[in-house]
Amino acid sequence: MAYAIASADILAVLPEIVLALGAMALLMIGVFRKGEPVELTSSLAIVLLAVVGVLTIWSTPEASVEAFGGSYVNDAFATFMKVLSIFASAACILLSVQVLKTGGMMRFEFPVVMLLATLGMMVLISANDLIAVYLGLEMMSLSLYVLAAFNRDSARSAEAGLKYFVLGALSSGMLLYGCSLIYGFTGTIAFDGIRDVVGTLAQEGHSARSIGLLIGLCFVIAGFAFKTSLVPFHMWTPDVYQGAPTPVTAFFASAPKVAAVAVFIRVLEVPFPAISADWQQIIVFLSILSMVVGSLGAIGQTNIKRLMAYSSIGNMGYAVIGLAAGGPEGVRGLIVYMTIYLFMTLGTFAVILSMRRGGETVENISDLAGLARQNRGLAFLMAAMMFSMAGIPPLAGFFAKFFVFAAAIKSGLVTLAVIGVITSVIGAYYYLRIVKVMYFDEPAEKFQEPSGEVKVVMAIAGVFILGFIVFARPVLDAAEAAAASLF
Repeated sequence: MAYAIASADILAVLPEIVLALGAMALLMIGVFRKGEPVELTSSLAIVLLAVVGVLTIWSTPEASVEAFGGSYVNDAFATFMKVLSIFASAACILLSVQVLKTGGMMRFEFPVVMLLATLGMMVLISANDLIAVYLGLEMMSLSLYVLAAFNRDSARSAEAGLKYFVLGALSSGMLLYGCSLIYGFTGTIAFDGIRDVVGTLAQEGHSARSIGLLIGLCFVIAGFAFKTSLVPFHMWTPDVYQGAPTPVTAFFASAPKVAAVAVFIRVLEVPFPAISADWQQIIVFLSILSMVVGSLGAIGQTNIKRLMAYSSIGNMGYAVIGLAAGGPEGVRGLIVYMTIYLFMTLGTFAVILSMRRGGETVENISDLAGLARQNRGLAFLMAAMMFSMAGIPPLAGFFAKFFVFAAAIKSGLVTLAVIGVITSVIGAYYYLRIVKVMYFDEPAEKFQEPSGEVKVVMAIAGVFILGFIVFARPVLDAAEAAAASLF
């Protein structure tokens, strides 16, 4: 019997085991192979992620399955979010190849560290108790700290890594303290057990035990708000985005955000539905602050990576509207938003990585001047991404905002939806300013031709954003099934 249980547990985490063993194998290949096998390890890392993605989809159960005594859960929601994270990681490795070969970061460890970060994300997404959440979060975060400071020849990269590490350690401490309070007041770390205790406490009213539990939950929310760049825990984002190597910034803005949002949903919706009215107020507050700061903070930016940092802050504010709305419809809206946001971000950073002159990357918005007269395809793709982020139909970004706003209105959060629409209008200014610079300003010096890897990511992101209305139904159906598996 014990063997059967162990076999079932191993089958539940088979994709994670393959990814961990594969990452270790790539590390050994890099160590023992002569020369700098950056291209080899990058190619093998992408193949490994493809295999892990297929295994993740193949191992999806018809109903939710728990492993390791309930610490780990495998369901449709976990599968959907894992596939998004795996795809984003593979795309970011593709984007990094050109920079690794020419940008002073020619070291094989880069794709290996990205694989380990992805492993942490997968553990985080399937975590079903507080210890598993913390283990997955730290596995992901430690890899991200290394990636932020990966370019050892750049003072800005070292500064970004140090800032991220110090503030990340603070947020991890807050999260761990919140987890300890929740355990202290419920007597369990399992989400199912916490849900039962919280349901009982909610019926008893606001006893001292209930208040202590809420304080612990506030600390947990603060920890996740840091990972998702929600205001007022966003202070690291602009500096780290600007200082980190551009492929790393693209990675920060995509895959870890998906994983952090996924665990945010699971931690609030599974153990704490009985007190949703209490944590909903906090999420609404964080959402409004993030939308306002993201929209206003980006207006004065001249560096495109800093602008994307504030754009990310604003986008996370819009995304958690779905979390505040709650229920299957709110979660579905949030999943759809994160899917579309992922492709918009990858497409935008593919263009940013194409901003190269004389072998050096340029980062100012003014460097895009007159791009439409020099490279129409690149300018068109960037314009499509900007219009989509502004929420202009019929591009994918419109549908992302539509679904979260619709869920908010259905849940009675009309004021939140109205604030979201207003901040979207404000945010459209800085997105359209980039389009104006590309199409109406006098041309700057021409960019170098982007690499084939970057063009592949551009093509995938462009097709998804421009053609979303055509194949929206499969995405919406998958998101609906993923949301339903949580409830």
